[in-house]
Amino acid sequence: MQKGKIRINTENIFPIIKKAVYSDHEIFLRELVSNSVDAISKRRMASFAGDCENCESPQVNITLDREKNTLTISDNGIGMNDEEIKKYINQVAFSSAEEFLEKYKKDNDEFIGHFGLGFYSSFMVSEKVEINTKSAIGESKAFKWSCDGSPSFVLEDSERDEIGTDVILHLLEEEKEFIEPARIKSLIKKYCDFMPIDVLLEGECINKKNPPWRKNPSELKDEDYIELYKYLYPYQGEPLLWIHLNTDFPYNIQGILYFPKLSGRADWEKGEIKLYCNQVFVSDSIKEIVPRYLLPLRGVIDSTDIPLNVSRSALQTDRKVRSISSFISKKIANKLKDLLKSNPEFYAEIWDSISAFVKIGVMEDEKFSELAQKSIIFETKLGIDLEKEKEIENRFIIKFNDKFFTTLENYSNRNNISEDNKIIYCTDEISQSNALSLWLSKNREVIKADPLIDAQFIPWLESQNEKYKFQRVDSEINDDLDKDSPEIVDKDGKSNSDNIKEIITKALNNEKVTVKVQSLKNNNAPPALILLPEQMRRINDMGAYMEQKIPGLPEYHVLLINKDHPLINGLTKFTDKKIILKDKDSDEGSLTGRIVNHIYSMAKLTVGGLDQKQIVDLQLNNAELLTELLNSN
Repeated sequence: MQKGKIRINTENIFPIIKKAVYSDHEIFLRELVSNSVDAISKRRMASFAGDCENCESPQVNITLDREKNTLTISDNGIGMNDEEIKKYINQVAFSSAEEFLEKYKKDNDEFIGHFGLGFYSSFMVSEKVEINTKSAIGESKAFKWSCDGSPSFVLEDSERDEIGTDVILHLLEEEKEFIEPARIKSLIKKYCDFMPIDVLLEGECINKKNPPWRKNPSELKDEDYIELYKYLYPYQGEPLLWIHLNTDFPYNIQGILYFPKLSGRADWEKGEIKLYCNQVFVSDSIKEIVPRYLLPLRGVIDSTDIPLNVSRSALQTDRKVRSISSFISKKIANKLKDLLKSNPEFYAEIWDSISAFVKIGVMEDEKFSELAQKSIIFETKLGIDLEKEKEIENRFIIKFNDKFFTTLENYSNRNNISEDNKIIYCTDEISQSNALSLWLSKNREVIKADPLIDAQFIPWLESQNEKYKFQRVDSEINDDLDKDSPEIVDKDGKSNSDNIKEIITKALNNEKVTVKVQSLKNNNAPPALILLPEQMRRINDMGAYMEQKIPGLPEYHVLLINKDHPLINGLTKFTDKKIILKDKDSDEGSLTGRIVNHIYSMAKLTVGGLDQKQIVDLQLNNAELLTELLNSN
């Protein structure tokens, strides 16, 4: 029997391991099972070189003993002799995997980690740890090593007959949760589910093995991808699409990334992609590897080329990681491009769910933008003449169900976009319905923008592309929607439009409201519209978003009066008669003034410019106004 001190560079490394290296005590099980799988891989490789016999049924066994309060992890791998124990166990953080690979030079076989520091994670949950092992190489005897968590150890002969290793953990009183079979099963599923070796708990195999991402894509069917997704993310439905990562140059990376059907707020901070190293789960915090805009994606990335810290629980940002990140972004951009070209109807079907990823990506990542910007589509509302099947086919419009979609490039080509012709868009078909109908009635195409993300994306597009200038439907009414012709002026030199403007302005008595009078071509146009100048509205919206509020109606806006509407015509005739109720002299108090303010309130209601109290007041005023009008003659 030998006694000695573990070779370390500090008086006691165990407090460091417990407090600094590992954040979760449960990690010990991943480390020990990984070591067992490594040992089995080493025995297989040594057998190829003729140094030992391979095991017929490689497996890792986990045994729980409630009476002794022990957890034992056993394998029939390569084992160790006494010199290897001294070298690999007594010298903390010495990498037996690195030395073994150097000896056997097998580039196509990989080891999971280091039998050294990973092994010492067992002391996070144990008051004492024993190793009982016998080497597969030579006529080695069996040996037993034990340590109580201090730098001292005991190494002695063992009566073990089988080749392999047992690691016996005498659990601390406060760590008894790891004696429960259900707890062990859940940890194996989390960390070791896809290891290539059977992991048995009391005789039952509890890991899945054979991960699909390690296979060639040609070997897999759609059902295989969907099955994996449902296994990793139960009760989340089916994914929209997926991308299989499989390359060994200039780095080794396999994986499958899924675009999920998002229901609710996506996680743009942490992410749900699972990081594996040689089929061992490492982390689901992968923001150093995957760009922020892709964090809501799901799936698996498995790579030995991603540098990890000593506990594998944190990633180190370096050049290789940035290169891998670019590789993943490029694969996704190419997938989107190919899908838009090969199956545009399906692309349009899933666009609502993937648009946030793509738009944020092109804004944040220049390289991704170069590849993916032309894959961005918008739902588009077509003018009357365009709503014909032949026109749709000939003018590069994507049709899915009763909706139409377009790229900005195709929109520009169809509408002859120049410096004077802007891209017309709407963000709310209900509140902007009056203005929208004006544009559509004159055969103008209007794209539909998202009120949240496009509030940032549209200005970004304009800054990147000089030919793109956007105008919301309710920002102004172009001349081609106005049928104004020269007007006759009265003896005071005022036209009908001038008189209407004067009536409205005096009745409103609000310097923040600019009154414009036009004759709108659309017969269904309302008597009045609220117009929000583009740049002013954008500033207002951005301020609201920064304060996490819903954008309201800016104080300064334009009230467009449609002078050809019967209500406006009637108002001018009514005013000419100078009918004033109850001898009220003020414009606001007059019947004319109340009608004008009612028209204004109705215009504000259409664009969501009234709060709940103002809506109630509008209903009351409406009833009073109708009553007074009926009794005015």
